[in-house]
Amino acid sequence: MSSYIVDRRLNSKNKSTVNRQRFLKRYRKQIKEAVSDAVNKRKLEDMESGDSISIPKKDLSEPVFSHGPGGKRSIVHPGNKEFVAGDKFKRPEGGGQGGAGEGQASDSGEGEDDFVFQISQAEFLEFMFEDLALPNMIKMQLSSDDEFNYKRAGISEVGSPNQINIVRSLRSAHARRIALGGKKRKLRRILREELAEFIETTPKPYSEKQKKHKLALEEEIAALTSKLNALPYIDEFDLKFNLRVKNPQPSPKAVMFCVMDVSGSMTQEIKDTAKRFFYLLYLFLQRSYKKIEVVFIRHHTQATEVSEEDFFYSRETGGTVVSSALELMGDIIKDRYPPEQWNIYGAQASDGDNWQNDQAKCNEIMVNSILPMVQYFSYIEIGQQEPQELWRLYTRLKAQFSDRFALSKVRDNSEIFPVFRELFKRQRVQKA
Repeated sequence: MSSYIVDRRLNSKNKSTVNRQRFLKRYRKQIKEAVSDAVNKRKLEDMESGDSISIPKKDLSEPVFSHGPGGKRSIVHPGNKEFVAGDKFKRPEGGGQGGAGEGQASDSGEGEDDFVFQISQAEFLEFMFEDLALPNMIKMQLSSDDEFNYKRAGISEVGSPNQINIVRSLRSAHARRIALGGKKRKLRRILREELAEFIETTPKPYSEKQKKHKLALEEEIAALTSKLNALPYIDEFDLKFNLRVKNPQPSPKAVMFCVMDVSGSMTQEIKDTAKRFFYLLYLFLQRSYKKIEVVFIRHHTQATEVSEEDFFYSRETGGTVVSSALELMGDIIKDRYPPEQWNIYGAQASDGDNWQNDQAKCNEIMVNSILPMVQYFSYIEIGQQEPQELWRLYTRLKAQFSDRFALSKVRDNSEIFPVFRELFKRQRVQKA
């Protein structure tokens, strides 16, 4: 015998949740393409919200069965004075003229509006980061002392009223009443049987002795009944409470280092492109970690740890010494984020410029202090120029640390999301 369960739960828009999930699954490809286009066009502050997704009507069409006209038909259209059967005439260009709307007319003489619907923030991020994965997730179960969960640990005699176990309390009360009133109930049963036998076997009228005996039995039965009724239905002794113990909750935590060159060659447009990359990585990390700290390091000839506002919008000029930022990142990891307790991610954005004499020091810091400590380090070089010295150095490091280091070139904002997907695609991580 088969059974069916119909889920009629409604979401906030009074549409079936199950039907919506089925719809998203069925048109996943079209929605994913629309989300990818939206990421490249949206403002950074809108990246974390939902969006309106448009799907062409032709992608939603389904095959249908219908009855054909059948037979031979002759149709006369009244008012036709210019054409006869077999005449040909040219179709109007553009499907019509004189419309007041801003859209373009169909070249086939007819058209259909796209199907537009709203997806939530969670659905938008799900499609945006689909098929992506973080590499080297080896410390996801690190424990933190600031998060706990409560686990059932049996029954207790004391507790708060909201934790009372009704079933166990009533069971205890029933057992108490049986234990305290068992002998009295047995004796009352015997007396009632004796009284019933007396009434049945003794002829009336009763003698004085028989009346006294009958009255004594009735009084003793009444006394026993009164004592049994005096037993409380439930007593404080019967109350049982659910016992919950506090256990440390494994809480994965991560730190994200954002490193950016702010020398004179870094224009505001390049910084905006870097900001998109950093923000995408932060949203991606949020899907795997509950606690994330972000460290902003900016550098020219010297490196400093700054706030987010200063990191993206403060203006500075000067040369470029990348090792100063890498050295500061290594010191911060050593002082505040021990690798055995934190998942460490690094992201660096630059136009590729660096002082040539600084290359050797950068290589030493990356090999000895940065790459052995991080879960993943990603570098993007922004601009139209040919690969610079820093790119060549990082290319050699990628060959040595292929499982935790990735780099790519980006020309403008439109390439950020494709490059991000390439850096974190699941297939590449599994091969590493």
